[in-house]
Amino acid sequence: MTPQARLPRGLALGSLGVVAFSFSLPATKLAVADLDPWFVAFGRAAVAGLLALAVLWAGRAPRPTRGQWRRLAFVVVGVVVGFPLLTSLALRDLPAAHAIVMIGLLPAATAVAAVLRAGERPALGFWLAAGAGTAAVVAFGAAGGAQGLEPADLGLLLAVALCGVGYAEGAVVARALGGARTICWALVLALPLTLPVAALTAGGLEASATAWIGFTYVALISMFLGFFAWYAGLSRGGVARIGQVQLAQPVLSLGWAALVLGEAVSGSEAVTAAVVLACVVATQRARA
Repeated sequence: MTPQARLPRGLALGSLGVVAFSFSLPATKLAVADLDPWFVAFGRAAVAGLLALAVLWAGRAPRPTRGQWRRLAFVVVGVVVGFPLLTSLALRDLPAAHAIVMIGLLPAATAVAAVLRAGERPALGFWLAAGAGTAAVVAFGAAGGAQGLEPADLGLLLAVALCGVGYAEGAVVARALGGARTICWALVLALPLTLPVAALTAGGLEASATAWIGFTYVALISMFLGFFAWYAGLSRGGVARIGQVQLAQPVLSLGWAALVLGEAVSGSEAVTAAVVLACVVATQRARA
């Protein structure tokens, strides 16, 4: 299949992943209201890891090569452990809307990681459109109530950097293994760490139903099923290009934060959404 033929499918899969991820931060905010953030971060990965083990066993999946294991280690550090832990800790102190603004920088980090780790070379038009989209996301967040940098933002910035690398490395592996097996092997690789930490931080597990709903979402969707589509999309359409679809995620996430958490969002959402979507279209049309 030619790159031109693979792009529409990659775009569709990437968009599905973004929709799945768009509720991740609001769901995490719900979970950490009653549950230990360390348990939320490692417990979600442990639950997803056990499911991944069952999927790989049922499908008799071949083991990754030595080189693929090395790349999967970056996925573990960035996607399975780093991003969930750092965002869970930050959301103890920050409103979801504020965190969503910072995570809006993730597409830019993913594009840089695609150049450094996946060997991609996007054209100037791509970078201009990606930069415009990133600026629109940051401006939208500022108008929607972000009050400037907080100490917890340093953790969010690190989470963004680690996640961008994890996306790029996982996408390279997914070209050979497929999106589902890539995240499954990464989750299984992390189980010797995630299971013990989840057990140690579980406590009495006394929490409200809404906290458990949030935890269930991040375990089953954010940490597991969403990545089936996301890595498949990145591997088919290109890490840098499909990664820019995530520019739309903050707009969606802020909508969820307003609807579910009752957090105030600026009325500029519709205008910014149009700008962001235009930038996403521009990145998809730019020459690779």
